[in-house]
Amino acid sequence: MGRVTERRRTIRVRNGAVSARPDTLVAEEPLEIRLNGRPLAITMRTPGDDFALAAGFLVSEGVIGSAAEVRSIVYCAGAKDDGSNTYNVVDVQLAPGVPVPDITLERNVYTTSSCGLCGKASLDAVRTTTRHPIADTPPVRVAPELLSGLPDRLRAAQRVFDRTGGLHAAALFTEDGELLDVREDVGRHNAVDKLVGRALREDLLPLSRAILLVSGRASFELAQKAVMAGVPVLAAVSAPSSLAVDLAAETGLTLVGFLRGPDMNVYAGEERIALHTGV
Repeated sequence: MGRVTERRRTIRVRNGAVSARPDTLVAEEPLEIRLNGRPLAITMRTPGDDFALAAGFLVSEGVIGSAAEVRSIVYCAGAKDDGSNTYNVVDVQLAPGVPVPDITLERNVYTTSSCGLCGKASLDAVRTTTRHPIADTPPVRVAPELLSGLPDRLRAAQRVFDRTGGLHAAALFTEDGELLDVREDVGRHNAVDKLVGRALREDLLPLSRAILLVSGRASFELAQKAVMAGVPVLAAVSAPSSLAVDLAAETGLTLVGFLRGPDMNVYAGEERIALHTGV
């Protein structure tokens, strides 16, 4: 739709010199996600891959677990005065027989680009039981040397970041280091949902042989999204939160933080990392 970036006038100050010029900014717009016609959530996102974003969000919420459970995903009429489509409202219709969750104030979520959990009634509400338990999947073994090269490959694939400097990114790699997919978004949780949603729509869940890499920190929410999609290894270039580590330990997720060059911290699931130490 050509709405990923926008141009705005800016005043630049460089070494005391002042000039006016246009700057390229990442776009941020609200997306309302409806389920069988009823409002479920609103997220602030970078336009693009909206159907995948909606599908990935529903995977994270435990509503769906396979492509067969989705009948259709369509844009709905927006809020423009002339009645034209804003492409900011998406309706997901579940397949016949798929249970529709009770959409109450406790489930209804408003998410921002920085925190996808805002509005949750309690922490317990996001501890959803995954349909793809990591412990039930064949073991994955990853060399530290392979992990250390992934951030540079993710950075090289961030096309919009090069133009704006204002996007988070998430990528899926195989256990052998092959890049499967990469998504960018103003919200790190949205970037992961877009990855998971694209995988669901291609009938690739669970992602039981994949490595999920995120460009920022590893929050509880991102760990939860990895677990819900059956991803066994989550790596982040920045720090994890304490709850993310707790969830990883509880579910068997391998969680790696501060992945920068050859250095990294392994917070949980170290059995999947081929460490050359007796620790």
